[in-house]
Amino acid sequence: MHPDKPGVLFFVNFMKCYEIFRFIEDWAPKGIAWDKDNVGLQVGSADNVLKNILLCLDLNDKVVDEAVKKNCSLIVSHHPLLFRPLKKIDTQSDKTSRIIEKLFKHNITLYSAHTNLDFTKDGVSFKLAEKLNLKNSTFLQNLSSNQFKLSVFVPFTHIDEVAEAIHNAGGGVIGEYTHCSFRTIGTGTFKGSAKSNPRLGKKTNLEYVDEVKLEVLIDSFNSSKIISAMINAHPYEEVAYDLYPLANENINYGMGVLGYLEQPMNEKDFLNYVYKSLKIKNFRYTKGKNNKIKKVAVCGGSGSDLLLTAINKKADAFITADVKYHSFDDAQHEILLIDAGHYETEIFSLDEVEKKLKKFLSNKKNKVFKYTGTTNPIKFYNI
Repeated sequence: MHPDKPGVLFFVNFMKCYEIFRFIEDWAPKGIAWDKDNVGLQVGSADNVLKNILLCLDLNDKVVDEAVKKNCSLIVSHHPLLFRPLKKIDTQSDKTSRIIEKLFKHNITLYSAHTNLDFTKDGVSFKLAEKLNLKNSTFLQNLSSNQFKLSVFVPFTHIDEVAEAIHNAGGGVIGEYTHCSFRTIGTGTFKGSAKSNPRLGKKTNLEYVDEVKLEVLIDSFNSSKIISAMINAHPYEEVAYDLYPLANENINYGMGVLGYLEQPMNEKDFLNYVYKSLKIKNFRYTKGKNNKIKKVAVCGGSGSDLLLTAINKKADAFITADVKYHSFDDAQHEILLIDAGHYETEIFSLDEVEKKLKKFLSNKKNKVFKYTGTTNPIKFYNI
């Protein structure tokens, strides 16, 4: 009922949590995540009415308590609460079970954007590079073998309509360019059976049609959506198209970032610069081979698998986390390798998530908060 007009019904168009999921996944698609990762909805309902949103790196009891206090119906975490399969829900002895119970009790939905946020533009590593004021930043290593070339044959009269449907569904994006395609004019032939219902020509006749071969680059994880849009826009009863798997690097997504300092620094000054820029209490490092640091590679979180890539791309320094002893040994006198901490290299990504969500919700009353505490489990002992 309308609060000011008793007896009058009215409808409020409440936003649902799944609309936030879609927004995040347009930026950081689930399909680019590490195949062993668990991203997306963790606990609760995607259909839950959206109130406020709380952002965090990790989920614990204190984060949920703050979400309740700030009237949040959605928590977006970076690290998934549910990574390995649960064998039981034991609220007496298992802290994960207790958190799940508390989320359900307060009707809070939990969503995780993990390695998909790591591997996208403006994601975890790009924010780390931004904190270091690196310029001309690009992916350190692009993802590969996750694209198709879509070729479809369209009558000349409908080419723009079909192309627009493909592009609107996400096809034809190459770096900073959209609506990318190639078109070849030719002649198509077909002969429908007595049961056919051709849009052009007559059944049982051999028909010749002026057609265009439209070729578009598409992401494999988005192929079903794009093909469905293409078929719906196509005038033919049976649509002829080809999908070619590609080994190409995908320039839209990748791991880590490679960038440049505005001015070269000697090794000591650079170490101090990292210490101050990231506001960290402590870090480990091994000396490189160049005293002058100009070209810098970074990877938020556990990125030591990219060490050889950073060396091969002639980076002077590489900043990441969770570096093992032997990786330091491999890097010694090859590249200045800095382990700045997992939490410390990822926490800045919440600033970008917050900024994007606030812009998306700018005409709504929903608020976006970052967790005010720290979920970093690592402490430093000082005498």
